[in-house]
Amino acid sequence: MDVRQRGAFGMQTDLSINGGTFDQIAILLNGVPLNNPQTGHNASDFPINISDIERIEILEGAASRVFGSQAFSGAINIVTRTASLLSHPALADSCKRRAWQGEAEAQGGSYGTAMAEAASRFALTGGRGGRFVSSLSAGYRRSDGAVDNGDFDGYKAYWQGIYDDARLRLDVQTGFTLIGYGANTFYSAAYPDQWEQTRRHFLSARAESKAGRVRLSGQVSWLRNADHYQLVRDTPKGENFHLSDVYTASVNAWTKWKLGRTALGAEVREEDIFSTNLGRALDESQQPHIAGTPDGHYTKRDGRTNVSYYLEHNVVWRGLTVSAGVMAQRNSALSTGFRFYPGVDVNYRPAKGWRLYASFNRSLRLPSFTDLWYKSPTQEGNVGLRPEECSAYRIGADFGNSWLSVKVKGQYARGTDMIDWVMLTPTDVYRSRNFSLDNYGAGIDATINFSALLGSRQPLRRLTLSYARLWQNRRDAEPYFKSNYAMEYLRDKFTASLSHKLFASLSAQWSLRVWHREGAYQIYENLKATDRLQPYGTHALLDCKVTWQKPRYELFADLTNITNHRYFDLGNVPQPGFMAMAGAKIKW
Repeated sequence: MDVRQRGAFGMQTDLSINGGTFDQIAILLNGVPLNNPQTGHNASDFPINISDIERIEILEGAASRVFGSQAFSGAINIVTRTASLLSHPALADSCKRRAWQGEAEAQGGSYGTAMAEAASRFALTGGRGGRFVSSLSAGYRRSDGAVDNGDFDGYKAYWQGIYDDARLRLDVQTGFTLIGYGANTFYSAAYPDQWEQTRRHFLSARAESKAGRVRLSGQVSWLRNADHYQLVRDTPKGENFHLSDVYTASVNAWTKWKLGRTALGAEVREEDIFSTNLGRALDESQQPHIAGTPDGHYTKRDGRTNVSYYLEHNVVWRGLTVSAGVMAQRNSALSTGFRFYPGVDVNYRPAKGWRLYASFNRSLRLPSFTDLWYKSPTQEGNVGLRPEECSAYRIGADFGNSWLSVKVKGQYARGTDMIDWVMLTPTDVYRSRNFSLDNYGAGIDATINFSALLGSRQPLRRLTLSYARLWQNRRDAEPYFKSNYAMEYLRDKFTASLSHKLFASLSAQWSLRVWHREGAYQIYENLKATDRLQPYGTHALLDCKVTWQKPRYELFADLTNITNHRYFDLGNVPQPGFMAMAGAKIKW
């Protein structure tokens, strides 16, 4: 995982997997896609709170046949805690029993930063064994900013309801987020005072049968993203407004039979955007009003419809598992008909604790509306961009027992028509371009559970070590001065995490990250670009979290960048030095 921040505290964060870009991963919430076709820059602004999250699942490598075209280099699925209440002890073997739990958390610290959130969950068992679970959370956060023009202020809210019985499961969720922030040098260091506000609405419903030889499920969702951007804060210079809507409907069916498990399904996704910058010009009579402005109107529009079908078959025989399938996709923005993206995954368990695996998958990603249309004093999109495609191969081996886990993996992806933003000369704007790329990678992870190895009376708990290396080869002849995204990848990354007990209920977790980033940032003097590039180089950060934990409450202090190391990791934004946050959490 590559996590690049322009500020701190998770703001203005780009996420990528195994050398891909922030536009090449699928973001899902309980299996429902959250990707914004305008841009992937705001993908990490999830419409949920930390207290909602039970776990985060990460799928590495191309996965279009599983999660659709956005899963180009991987997928991130956030799973909430709501469903875990269905198995609450208070509901076991009962009739019309109730269970309720809640929590609240507040923290504050460096740079005038304050965060607070609260969540409440309720479960009820009916007379016929049906169970209903409801979860509601809200959060607020603000900061003066850990870097110049890095302040932010905003809030989130999330609700989920689940009904579950022996024959049917219904799942409805909705979320909202609104946040405004100083976007330090977001598009160019020539303009350090940029500003942006994003607003996101999310709604989905899913139904799934649980009985019968053929299982059916259906899902519908709506995602709205509103974006207000200013090149120079509090002025109309370079001001843009965007409003995008994504409507998705899918149906799936699967059955088990003598030769394994077969699944098939179909999905329709409609992506639309109204904008003052992105898309084709609208007649004045067709220009919608921009909410929150006295007389502003969206002057441009674009849209596309994506239809896809998939077929997959899984076979399990002794220690061998084989999953093979294909996705057929057609998009109204492309002149061609259906395109096919096959894949196969093989897992073999030769002995207890061992797993060997290999996979091949083809994948596709359509250009974002920003890739196609965006134009500013520092950027120029390319409406002629072709969709990205790649063939991805992965191999690996895992071993685990009660106290040790080791994972070794390797990968290769051959990409065609990959998309990057490049400067052709030191004084050029960034231009979106297609290119070809070879991506090689290898990694190893090891975890030692000291409690299982040495017993729980000694202080050590868990040690995790991880190292990954990437090699990339750009297969195109067009010379360029600077790549803004695709070639600024993590070449080397080492992480170490150690958790241990201090005394009584006090524990600590240490995290060391060492990484080398390829690429460089352009040197600016008096807000003017020069022809000099400064490599990002190698950096290391040491963090520590100290926690006093009791069943009903928790006190903690979060110390980031303890050595106060100053560095550049994205563009011309100097990353903050030492930061401290402290807070408390209560549960009931």
